[in-house]
Formats: sequence, structure tokens, C-alpha cells
Amino acid sequence: MIGQEDPSKTEKATPKRRKKQRTEGNVAKGEEITKAMVLLAGVLALRFMITFYRDQFTEIYRWTFTEAIFLEVNQATAYALFTWSIQKMALLLLPFLLVLVFVSWLTMRLQVGKLWTTKPLKPKFGKIFNVMSGLKKLLISPQALIKLGKSILQAVAVGLAPYIVIKQEMNNLLPLFHADVRGVIAFLLTVGYKMACYALIPMMLIAIVDLWYQRWNYEEGIKMTKEEVKDERKQAEGDPKIKQQQHKKMMEMMASRMFQDIPKADVVITNPTHYAVALQYDAMVAPAPLVLAKGVNRVAERIKEVARENDIPIEQNVPLAQALYKQVEIGETIPEELFQAVAAILAKLSKFKNR
Repeated sequence: MIGQEDPSKTEKATPKRRKKQRTEGNVAKGEEITKAMVLLAGVLALRFMITFYRDQFTEIYRWTFTEAIFLEVNQATAYALFTWSIQKMALLLLPFLLVLVFVSWLTMRLQVGKLWTTKPLKPKFGKIFNVMSGLKKLLISPQALIKLGKSILQAVAVGLAPYIVIKQEMNNLLPLFHADVRGVIAFLLTVGYKMACYALIPMMLIAIVDLWYQRWNYEEGIKMTKEEVKDERKQAEGDPKIKQQQHKKMMEMMASRMFQDIPKADVVITNPTHYAVALQYDAMVAPAPLVLAKGVNRVAERIKEVARENDIPIEQNVPLAQALYKQVEIGETIPEELFQAVAAILAKLSKFKNR
């Protein structure tokens, strides 16, 4: 397979994988579409600026054959001639080149979006020293054959265009001997424009096919194995073992804090063997009794031990202990439906008898 060397990579790339590839400068882009668009821009620029170029070249040729032959060459005239030549070259080339640069940038921007990275410019010494692998990729790989095929097709297209145009214009060459400077320049520019148009048509077709291929090849190249997708999902969601350890530590911290709050409790309600819930009732703290601690089995036994150590009353009430454990979290007040049952227990305590 051309795009994918590893047959086990069957899954589409995840957003994270795409982002990583993008930051490394690995994006889907067609070089041929850029060349074709630059050529098209050049042809259009030549078409709309042909009058301007004709006038400029006419001025240059007229001055060369009428005034330059009588020019006395000295330091001053040489400097003036050099300055004039630079200005004329800039006037002729800069507008045309600016159009080409802008179209090249715009074409690449539309393909890859906003992207700036220097990673592709960093030397990869492993590839430099691995000469045989590099030669194999250059000479034997399918990518090299495809590039060679594109180059041959483009060379044929560019080579046939002048041949076809010149063959069509053969009858118009002889009359140029009787044409003036403006006529010769206009003919040359028109023929050049026509050659570019002829070469542009096959180049655009090659560029469109190349763009489709590059996008397909890119998608194939960044595919992932099922294991890679699973590993990435684990990293995003968190390793279950690490999450289990974190949960364990969190529960240990909560238990430590919970046992520290038990001495503040007013009563511990238990199911004799399984449940234990420590309650505090202080109207200045909360409008209803507050659950300070709760637990089952070993934790319940530990809550009762701490309660005994701090002389906190322990009351046995199986349904109430189960209801409090299941319905109320630590730090929450008890629900309204349990008020009466809890109040009945609190009323027995010496602390609340006077109330």
C-alpha cells in the first residue's frame, strides 16, 4: 500500500494525533496545485499588464537604438545608466513578482490554514547517517516513482506548449520583419501568454489529481492501530490504575478528616454490626442535625471506637442507621423525613433534655 506501510494501522487518526502531526509541520498539501496557481496568476497578470509591459519595453528599445549609441561613457553617465536600469528592472519585475508571491502564500494558506512551525527545518541526524535507507526511499519507493511520473508529465506539458504555439504562429513570423518595435513586442507577449495558457491546462489537471492523492496519502499515513487509539483514550481519561490509586488516597484523606470530626458529634447511630453514623446538632452551625461521619463494617467499628474514647453516646436503630447512611453524605444535613426519628433519639440525651 502506498500511503500506509503498516497494515495494522486501520483506525482514523484522532484529533490529538492530527494536532501533534500539525505542530510538527506534517500537513496535507499539494505542491503541484501551488505551482499551477502561481502559473495561472502569472498568466492573468501578464494578460492585464500587457499594455504596461509593451509601453515599458518600447521605451527601453527606443532609447537603446536612438540615444544609447550616442552616449558618452564616463563615471557620471555610467552611474546614471546603472540607476536607471535598476529602476526599470524593479518597475518591470516587482509588481509581477508580488502577485506571484501573494498567490503562492494564499494557495498554501487555503490548504493548511494558519500554521507556523520550524520543526521541519531542524536537521534529523538519524536520517542523514542512514544513507542506504535514504537512497532506497529516493530511488525505489512508490513515492519516488509518483514524483518522477509527475515530473515527466509536467515536462511533456511544458515542452509541447511552445511547439504547438510556434507551429500555429509560423505564418505570422515573416511579417515581423516589416513590423515596428511595438508590433514585435506585442507579438512576443501575446505568444508567451498563449504558451502559458497551453501549458496551464494539463498542469491544472495534474495539480488537481496530485492534491487529491496527497490528501488521501496523508490520511493513510497518520492512521493509528487499535492499540494506539486505546492508549490515547486511556491517557485522555486517565489510567484506571492511577485513578484507582488517586481515589484510594482521596478516601484515606476523607476518612482521616472524618475521624477527626467524630469527637464533635453528639450521638452515633448504629446498626449493631454493619452501619455507624455520627450526628451533630448545633443550631448555630446548621438548622438540622449534621452528618459528621459514616461507615460500614470496619469503618463503622472504628467510628464506634472513637465515640467510646470520647464518651459519645451510641444508639442502636437499624432502620434509621441504614437510612442515614444511604441518603445523607458527610457534611450534609439530614432530610426532613428523618427529623422525627433523629429528634426522638436526641431527646434522650442529657445534653438536649433541658431543651
